[in-house]
Amino acid sequence: MMGMEWDYLLRVLVAGACGVIIGYERKSRMKEAGIRTHFIVAVGASLMMIVSKYGFQDQLSWSNLSLDPARIAAQVVSGIGFLGAGMIFMQKQTVKGLTTAAGVWATSGIGLTIGAGLYLVGVGVTLMIFIGQKLLHLKLNWLRTPRTEQLMIRAGNEPGMLDQILLEIEKQGIRIGSFHVEKKNEAAEMEIELHVILPPDFQINKLLQIIQQIPAIYAVDYH
Repeated sequence: MMGMEWDYLLRVLVAGACGVIIGYERKSRMKEAGIRTHFIVAVGASLMMIVSKYGFQDQLSWSNLSLDPARIAAQVVSGIGFLGAGMIFMQKQTVKGLTTAAGVWATSGIGLTIGAGLYLVGVGVTLMIFIGQKLLHLKLNWLRTPRTEQLMIRAGNEPGMLDQILLEIEKQGIRIGSFHVEKKNEAAEMEIELHVILPPDFQINKLLQIIQQIPAIYAVDYH
């Protein structure tokens, strides 16, 4: 019995190491959940699997008893959803934290896998996620897609000003997603909020310089 418990402990340790690997990649990109979070998720998930699968073996001899070895472990999948939901938030019309939340969810799966004794699968998936994250963050031309940026422009409220700004932007091959105009300072100025869709190779600084050259532009910023 003691030998089996050492094996269970080894599973928890291996799961924790896998969580550290995934957490390190997230931490290196300054994400919300880092090494400690992924470590605890992996260790906890592995522990739940071990308890679910092996924790009630002393009761197998009881008559009229039916055990479900997956019942406790199954709650990890739904429970981790609450943790992941806390990492996803909206910031200036952009959803943040999706990849980190998915990583925590996958880490719990790795913990369950190793807790069930499937070392090779758990370690293999850990390396797959780590290497995949590294590769997909490289600037690969065939993976590059148009991106959306939010611009805040403060300009004088002159006739044709908005049309001129939109025309200069469209000349660069940039699409206008949406815009909102609000008058300021007793209608002497206007604040324009623009969502633009940039080509993959287009630098946002170039667009800022073009807009700043338009007369009566007081300030331009992007988020």
